[in-house]
Amino acid sequence: MTLPLFEAGGDPGPNFAALLSVAGLTPPVPASPTDQLNIVHATTVVAIRCSEGVVMAGDRRATAGNLISHRSIEKVFPADRHSGVAIAGAAGPAMEMVRLFQLQLEHYEKVEGKALSLDGKANQLGMMVRNNLPAALQGFAVVPLFAGYDTTRDVGRLFQYDVTGGRYEEREYAVMGSGSLHAGTVIKLGYQPNASTDTMIDLAVSALYRTAEEDAATGGPDLVRGIYPVVAVLSVDGFQRVEDTEVEHRFRDLLVSLNNEQANTR
Repeated sequence: MTLPLFEAGGDPGPNFAALLSVAGLTPPVPASPTDQLNIVHATTVVAIRCSEGVVMAGDRRATAGNLISHRSIEKVFPADRHSGVAIAGAAGPAMEMVRLFQLQLEHYEKVEGKALSLDGKANQLGMMVRNNLPAALQGFAVVPLFAGYDTTRDVGRLFQYDVTGGRYEEREYAVMGSGSLHAGTVIKLGYQPNASTDTMIDLAVSALYRTAEEDAATGGPDLVRGIYPVVAVLSVDGFQRVEDTEVEHRFRDLLVSLNNEQANTR
């Protein structure tokens, strides 16, 4: 395969998405809104600021209508070393968007010799969501969360989007997906400014557990199969996924705490 050649005025430069478009490799949009497709949806994801950066978490269930299509899908991914993205909405297009986003950031860094700024990454993801609008109008909506550690400001930052590509920076937390109302309520009641990472991980775990009790599309911890939500921390040390054994331990501690509360109220 030979590399494409461009004239001076048509060189896409470090923009990988533009490179795909110029080369005619843009993923196709479904042709008709009447196409009967079994669309798999991913929910629920959360991002919470903490003293060291940002905690991101997502449940593992994917649904197709009223059916559970997957029990162990992953919804939280590293975008590059210091940023991550969590997906909600149509699972297939969302995962494709994440892969393209990862390639875009890697391509930019190789061409420019430095990483794109956190604001630039957030804007790039917003453009991808905006480009997906025709598909969203046909039922393939993708609504990600984006978070990262801003090395120029030494602080964690998080962003959420709407289907039109609108980018909104949040100061404390952000939630997305079918269980966002329940998860947002739990986080709002338990959020503490500048709380430790451990405290915010526990809050994210609690939010997903309580959301799973109310929202059928959100999966809670599966103690039988050993499936637990994906939890990651974005700090000055970069994107670090919390081990499943630690997440399991935190869920078991939560269950013990809830059982004790119920026993005390009897």
